[in-house]
Amino acid sequence: FSMWMAGGGIKGGTTYGNTDELGYNSVDNIVHVRDLHATMLHQLGIDHRRLAVNFQGLDMRLTGVEKSRVLTDILA
Repeated sequence: FSMWMAGGGIKGGTTYGNTDELGYNSVDNIVHVRDLHATMLHQLGIDHRRLAVNFQGLDMRLTGVEKSRVLTDILA
């Protein structure tokens, strides 16, 4: 997918990752949506590992239960 993130400490004109010749599969620097969310929360000053909301009796994190990472390569 494509995402446009302007300002907020993101390097301008940065392209991160590559897809195959048809644009269907990621082949280099694969990013999951939970990584994108972790990066946006990091830029807002929120620790994505500690932020949880109570939903149907469970503490749910906005980045999910699987490990997520902040994309430091795109940060200014």
